[in-house]
Amino acid sequence: MMSSPEMGSFDSEGNYTPRKVTERDVSFADSINDTIVELKEGKLVTGTVARITRDEVLVEIGYKTEGVILNRELSIRHDADPNTIVKVGDKIETLILTLEDKEGRLLLSKKRAQYERAWGDIEAIKKADGTVEGVVIEAVKGGLIVDIGLRGFLPASLVELRRVRDLAPYMGQRITAKILELDRQRNNVVLSRRALLEETQKGTQSDFLENLSVGEIRKGRISSVVAFGAFVDLGGMDGLIHVSELSWKHVEDPGAVVKIGDEVSVKVLEIDRERDRISLSLKATQQDPWQEFASSHQVGQLVYGRISKLVPFGGFVQVGDGIEGLVHISEMSTHHVEAPEQVVTPGEELWVKIIDLDLVRRRISLSIKQAAEGGELAEEYRGQFQTDEQGNWVSGDDSTRESAWAEYFDPNAADSSSTSKPEQEPTAG
Repeated sequence: MMSSPEMGSFDSEGNYTPRKVTERDVSFADSINDTIVELKEGKLVTGTVARITRDEVLVEIGYKTEGVILNRELSIRHDADPNTIVKVGDKIETLILTLEDKEGRLLLSKKRAQYERAWGDIEAIKKADGTVEGVVIEAVKGGLIVDIGLRGFLPASLVELRRVRDLAPYMGQRITAKILELDRQRNNVVLSRRALLEETQKGTQSDFLENLSVGEIRKGRISSVVAFGAFVDLGGMDGLIHVSELSWKHVEDPGAVVKIGDEVSVKVLEIDRERDRISLSLKATQQDPWQEFASSHQVGQLVYGRISKLVPFGGFVQVGDGIEGLVHISEMSTHHVEAPEQVVTPGEELWVKIIDLDLVRRRISLSIKQAAEGGELAEEYRGQFQTDEQGNWVSGDDSTRESAWAEYFDPNAADSSSTSKPEQEPTAG
């Protein structure tokens, strides 16, 4: 018996065998129905970004209408620009918030889809005692917010091996941390970078200390700044630069000298292997400004300075960066001076002569009245003023120079000053 190609067939005994149905036999209507996603609130669906506006993102998810993601549902980052999060044509996962709001829109959330997916991943990582990685997106009271798919809180005390005072430098940095606490009901994730740093350092500290010697120069990175100094990551351990070792100058605020992330060269001052502590010095790797001044200046030379402070027995004059010398009250004028305020005022700039350089005690003694008599200019000033072959100041005639120093130099008072010179106070630099 013959059979049509569109139909089944019969065998010799009259048994009917239906024809095999292929993909080409599926009706157009069935094909359309297969593309319609079965939707319900709370379901995760994947779609394609179709359009981005200032207030929302439209996503094609294979439904009869496009889904809408409002800006606040795009990211866990507050006030984020939609164009920095998605692009037209991107495939993204979203969660259905509502099938139809008051305006008839199908509302989606990328943020909550990411949140749901992240919770599952993070719970698995916590169970396996693994680590998470993310970008610091906010500095809040007491710590940092890290984008790990959801908002992870990293307390300030757990950012480094020691508590960090200034959190601003961490903004935008990608960091890796351990999960300390996890509470989905309270939407609470607490992270610890310190725990990871401690784990990493446990196996290396002993070897590191064995290969470290007092007196050697090491390069490192400032890892934290505290009130009493700064800690340096030496590549295996942290060492401390005490505030007194940060600079040759007096330092009130360590943060004014170094910042987190600064690359520095430091000298190892002390190694305490029992307590795993390393003492470092930054100033020891820098030239001592006092020694530099002493090596480039001589007794008898004139230098220009500024009155920095007055004391009962004289005044201190800043003659270099962080370099001060003392003008004893007896060296302020050829006439008798009862108080320094009679001759000079703080902030005043003037010439002084070096009359003593005490290398051992690091003290410089200066004179205003001897500078008024003229003399050899220090090397750094000779290109700015007219001098003779010996470096003596010869700009202008004698009367001009004397009139310029009349306030401090009174030849007629020389005799009286010699009989009423006050008792010499110790010099200081």
